Amino acid sequence: QVQLVESGGGLVQAGGSLRLSCAASGSIFRINAMAWYRQAPGKQRELVATITSAGSTNYVDSVKGRFTISRDNANKMVYLQMNSLKPEDTAVYYCNADILVSPWMTREYWGQGTQVTVSS
Repeated sequence: QVQLVESGGGLVQAGGSLRLSCAASGSIFRINAMAWYRQAPGKQRELVATITSAGSTNYVDSVKGRFTISRDNANKMVYLQMNSLKPEDTAVYYCNADILVSPWMTREYWGQGTQVTVSS
């Protein structure tokens, strides 16, 4: 069984920084794309950033220049460095990964989420 476990959320003042981490474990053949999503109260889940296995990245416009996604393939980790945080960044942040659990089977996995709260 594959698990994604996030850590690093918390309460921070506007303008501050947080670094989220996500560790993948279990029966993993290879990890393809990884991503961070977020969901604020009363809103739909939103894609924040993606990173391919080769390291290519994409960001939603609202976080460009402030957030950086990175990954450590050897240790099956993905990170989200969040700088210049704003109150509107408050949400539960979820790790997502597209994982080959065998050479012929790919599945999508989600972490349990970590709360990020930015106070004004």
